[in-house]
Amino acid sequence: MLLGFLFLMKRQLTETIGFIAAILTTAAYVPQFLKVWSTRSTRDISLRMYLLMCGGVFLWLVYGIRVHSLPIILANGVTLGLTLAILGLKIRHR
Repeated sequence: MLLGFLFLMKRQLTETIGFIAAILTTAAYVPQFLKVWSTRSTRDISLRMYLLMCGGVFLWLVYGIRVHSLPIILANGVTLGLTLAILGLKIRHR
């Protein structure tokens, strides 16, 4: 009984860490998106970096779906939206 409780607590801590990491890494793209949106300037943003990032985030999303990890699915779904928006603005404002 005690072993089961400890396992559950460890799993809950791991999920909590995953959610916090997901929030922080996803939120990191918000200032960049807001800056690009407000200034319409994408001159200093690397097109190649955002192409690679979108590909990587998409694969993380697929991975999260396959392993049924809610923190990975949510973080990468939102991050993919933000990085695609920045990429779209980069292409649009060339």
